[in-house]
Amino acid sequence: MPTADNYTAASAAVGARSTGRHLLHIEGYSHIKALFNGESIPSLSFSVGGRAWCIWYYPRGADDLDRAGYDLAALYISLFLVLDDTIPEPAYAEATFHLLDQAEKPVQLCTHTTGLNEYSAAGARHGVRAFILRDCLEASGHLVHDCFRIRCDVSVRRQWYAETRPDAPPPSDLRRHLGDLLASREGPDVTFQVAGETFSAHRSVVAARSPVLKAKLSVGVGTAATCVRIDDVEPQVLEALLHFVYTDSLPEEVPGQDDGVFMAQRLLDAAGIYGVPRLRPVCEEKLCRQVEVNTAATMLLFAQQHSCPGLREACVDFLKCPRALNAVMVTDGFEHLVKSCPALLKDLISKLAAR
Repeated sequence: MPTADNYTAASAAVGARSTGRHLLHIEGYSHIKALFNGESIPSLSFSVGGRAWCIWYYPRGADDLDRAGYDLAALYISLFLVLDDTIPEPAYAEATFHLLDQAEKPVQLCTHTTGLNEYSAAGARHGVRAFILRDCLEASGHLVHDCFRIRCDVSVRRQWYAETRPDAPPPSDLRRHLGDLLASREGPDVTFQVAGETFSAHRSVVAARSPVLKAKLSVGVGTAATCVRIDDVEPQVLEALLHFVYTDSLPEEVPGQDDGVFMAQRLLDAAGIYGVPRLRPVCEEKLCRQVEVNTAATMLLFAQQHSCPGLREACVDFLKCPRALNAVMVTDGFEHLVKSCPALLKDLISKLAAR
């Protein structure tokens, strides 16, 4: 028979890390590249793991490239993470440098990691000596209006420590089960009708997640609707809304079929119509990732009309690069912005001038 002492103790040796990132904008690229081999331009200082760091950008390669065995070293751009701090003992950090596209997403072929290195004193540096050939950068679509962006992800190792660790329960799969319930169409007790299309659902789940739909399901004292007509949204939007109601997540996009921007905008509207507040920031965060030349102007107008400060800030950040701004200004969306909301355009110019 098991006794009170019959148990398994557990502990963990924890290797903790502090992480952070810095976004470096290279503006006036064609002028900066005239520097000599070995000359660098430092970023502003930033803090990760209680230490100050900066990035050194070498437009014509670091001064030790040839000794490292690279041919034609001056044809490369080099990047280094540099300790910009005086410390009593060595710090250990890893840096990953990403070239970003116009949507600020990492370019897979231009992502390089330094590995974990020791930084023993102020000015210590470790980096990527051959980050990208200048000719390759100039031939790519990532150099826009003489500007490009580099993101540096920094991970600083902290002191190892030990702690007790109980057996962890498996992660929750409630979201998956509810999603399967919606997809299986088992046991629905209500139908929503939208523009000739019908969608089955479960009254208790829908009512728990949306007070507006809950009210529509109760048509009067002692009565309850089994078929509810919806006139506020399109069929595909209601279908996506139901998916969020059951799973707390957006549906996966189908490549070549879905317009993620259109759906996120319509769902953001639906969040207010049907009282699903968490859906709104989820949609806004997705729209922030979709800001690019062809969408920046329309996104900015949408953010203004729907009071989305995060999306508005993402659009302004994208437009602060002169080359990106010039590209956006020739789009139909920008022309519509000028005609429909001149006050917003004036405010945009003011914000860009202040940066």
